[in-house]
This record gives sequence, C-alpha cells and structure tokens, in this order.
Amino acid sequence: MRTERVEVRLDPEMRGKLKEVAARGSSISELVRDLIQRSHEEEVAGAARLAAAERIGQMEVQDVPEPAELKRQLSEL
Repeated sequence: MRTERVEVRLDPEMRGKLKEVAARGSSISELVRDLIQRSHEEEVAGAARLAAAERIGQMEVQDVPEPAELKRQLSEL
C-alpha cells in the first residue's frame, strides 16, 4: 500500500494527549489512521441512521390501539 506523508500541527497539550494514547501500544501513525477510519465509519453509519429515521418519519402510521386490543391483535398473528 502506498502511503503519503501528512503534516498535522498540534499545540503542546494535544501533542501530549496523542503521545499518551500512542504509548499504550500503537505508533502515532497507526493511531491517527485508526482514528480517521473510525471517524469515517461513524459518519457513514450516522448518515445511514439519519436516512432511515427520515424514511420512518415519512411513513403513514395508524394510531396505536389500546394495550388490550394490541395484545389481542398480536395473539392472532
């Protein structure tokens, strides 16, 4: 896999936090790649959830019956 060098500027506080996390067993490069991947996956999943919620919101839904009636209807299935 071909890789490219990317420069990221961090203030000393953020650099310290990055070093702390990386000290748990990953290189800084591995950590950054993993964080980018997770962020991307969360964004894609969030967009899918939003689209699903919008589709649900557009559905025509009947009024939910009273609990006893709902129980009766479900028992008939």
